Amino acid sequence: MESFKRKTPEEILQSISKLHLGTLKIYIGPVSGSGKTYHMLREGQTLRQQGVDVVICAVSTLQRPETVEQLGELERVPSIHWYRDGAESKDLNVDALLARNPEVVLVDGLAHRNRPEARFPTRLEDIKWLLGHGISVITTVNVYELEGYTELAHKLTGIEVKYTVPADTLELASEVRLIDVTPETVLNRLAEGHLQGSKETSLFKRGNLGVLRELALRLMAEDVSESLRAYREERGLAGPAGTGERILVSAQYHWNGSIYVRRGQQIAKRLNGELMVVTFRDGKRSLSKEAAAFRRSMIKLVEKVGGEFEELPYRNRRLIPRTIVDYAARHGVTRIVMGHTKHTRWQEIWQGSIVDQLLKRARNLDVFLVADRTEREGERLLPAKFASPADQQQRYRRLSEQEVTERIGEIKRGTFKVYIGAAPGVGKTYTMLREGNDYLRKGIDVRIGLLETHGREETVAQIANLPIVPKRMTHYQGVTLEEMDVTAIIGSSPEVVLVDELAHTNVPGSRNKKRYEDVLEILDAGISVITTVNVQHLESLNDAVAQITGIRVRETVPDRMLQMADEVQLIDVAPEALRKRMREGKIYAMGKVDQALSHFFKTGNLIALRELALREIADDVDERLESLERTSSLRGPWRRKEVIFVCVNNTPHAERLIRRGFRTAHRLKAAWHVQHIDIAGEGSGEERKRRLEELEHLTVSLGGTFTVHRCESRHGIANLLSEKANEAEATQLIMGQTKNSWWNVQRRSTVVKRLIRLSRHRDILIVADYDTMKE
Repeated sequence: MESFKRKTPEEILQSISKLHLGTLKIYIGPVSGSGKTYHMLREGQTLRQQGVDVVICAVSTLQRPETVEQLGELERVPSIHWYRDGAESKDLNVDALLARNPEVVLVDGLAHRNRPEARFPTRLEDIKWLLGHGISVITTVNVYELEGYTELAHKLTGIEVKYTVPADTLELASEVRLIDVTPETVLNRLAEGHLQGSKETSLFKRGNLGVLRELALRLMAEDVSESLRAYREERGLAGPAGTGERILVSAQYHWNGSIYVRRGQQIAKRLNGELMVVTFRDGKRSLSKEAAAFRRSMIKLVEKVGGEFEELPYRNRRLIPRTIVDYAARHGVTRIVMGHTKHTRWQEIWQGSIVDQLLKRARNLDVFLVADRTEREGERLLPAKFASPADQQQRYRRLSEQEVTERIGEIKRGTFKVYIGAAPGVGKTYTMLREGNDYLRKGIDVRIGLLETHGREETVAQIANLPIVPKRMTHYQGVTLEEMDVTAIIGSSPEVVLVDELAHTNVPGSRNKKRYEDVLEILDAGISVITTVNVQHLESLNDAVAQITGIRVRETVPDRMLQMADEVQLIDVAPEALRKRMREGKIYAMGKVDQALSHFFKTGNLIALRELALREIADDVDERLESLERTSSLRGPWRRKEVIFVCVNNTPHAERLIRRGFRTAHRLKAAWHVQHIDIAGEGSGEERKRRLEELEHLTVSLGGTFTVHRCESRHGIANLLSEKANEAEATQLIMGQTKNSWWNVQRRSTVVKRLIRLSRHRDILIVADYDTMKE
């Protein structure tokens, strides 16, 4: 509706004034040497080829070969050289640039400080001045040079940063692009002598590189999340976008209120979400001294953990569920957190069950019931699992023959690197080929095992001198198809093989069903593999992607493929830049462009998928840092031991519950089990057997255990599940809601209610039923 509203004179004048301003684009990276300048110069070359007037000024290549190569024939406007503490510095010659008046200026070092007599004290002010005169600027900055992140980087790594830019600097840019880089790549560049100009040696410790990389990824994820929120608000779109989590804690002014807030804060941090806390207060009654004290404590705690606090009016106990759900809908909440009830069954019948009514109303929301463990074990907030004295003792234990064989296999296995992107066309294949050519120049035997260029000229040009292993011809249903020849690759035994589109499904009758299985076989043969995949193909994100795009992705890869990779690197591109590539026919054939732009490549989809990719890789980095026995986590602390217990049946939602169980267990470093209950006399035959095999295959591929139990009647399901959960020492139950008929809802609800009543000593997650998805 906003698009039909007449603009005010002020809005019209503001829009006109913007026509005369230059455009700002910022390349941001975790550290010096991540490739920001390389990509900035490469973009300058592309613009120049398109007829745009581009110059460079105060660009520092630090004599890195690949960066120097990108200078090409770009015109250089001389910078002003001067010395600070014996070291040479370069200031922008703003007067010369204004006289030259190019369309675009490429300049390094956004956080640079100018000489004392300069027109402006900082490069940022130089750039604002140029923008005001209609000159566009593309520049670079490191994440630790942004105020706010400077302090965090110092706290986590100990590095000292001399010059910074204001925290809101990125808001000035029309486009911000992250140049992601793995610690291994940076350390290789350092070892090869390509980072000689970098003076801060403490930056280049492996752990510090990982921390700074995670900071950059999370910074960009938050920036993208804000742009997605603005995009949806502008178009009047309500509800969660399917990416970031918004956690709503419902608490009381009681001693356990702080426990619920703390648990909600833990969940929000581990899921990269926002925290909101509400309480109910009767405005007609004064608080007791004890309740007033709890209120002050809770407000202080919420403020401390960075949450939002609000008191809601209390009218009637039976209205609480509706009030919570309405509040959640208005604020885009994705998960409600609250405590288990302590009422007896008869009290619930007499007074009404808040949890039961909430579940009936909140079908599109996750509901998390927090266990009251204080009676059994006391409340404890411990960091994620790190090495213990027992772990240290394992170093001296003699390995079994099987363990020795497994270790030998790991030693012989090739190195595995994955380039991941938010969507097709971001440049994964291009970057993979460029890296392959870099290795080829160094004398490493690199070959292309499987390549899908989709006719993209830039990608085809990157093949250069890389040898290609011929594809294997397969005949299927009268058609000749081409697949990767695994036998030929292993037989030729190159050092490195490049394999595109990891999620591809092979032609029936092939050596392996999926391409990722081909890759595993090649790795086991001692051959290193560099491959590509899009975030929507990760198995555990299948539901989130379907919720975002309305499209169910059929070809997936297990998350363990990313977990086992030695390196995972994100290729980041802004949505509008990606849509521009699409319109130019650089991603799909022109005949498919309009359909793609109006479906999968809609701006909202691309923004959400970009955020999903950034958060997923940030979590991957955090997991790798924790595995290095780091003493802290950016995602916050969690319990030392968790066991996840997932309850499923034969409904189409079972896969979603299994994926949720995996993601929960992975974040908590927990064991997880999937339980299926067979009812005597219900369901039989090949269809049921096939369905159970599908669920078991998904569970096992994600690293869980799948068990089928038999129950004589539906009435005994809750007791049986509770018994098995106790045997497994489960700390969290995961089960789903349903959208079946009223009678089935009532029947299933009985099982859910009984199980909740039997499991008040453990956390319970009731997963939302997202009915907006399209198969």
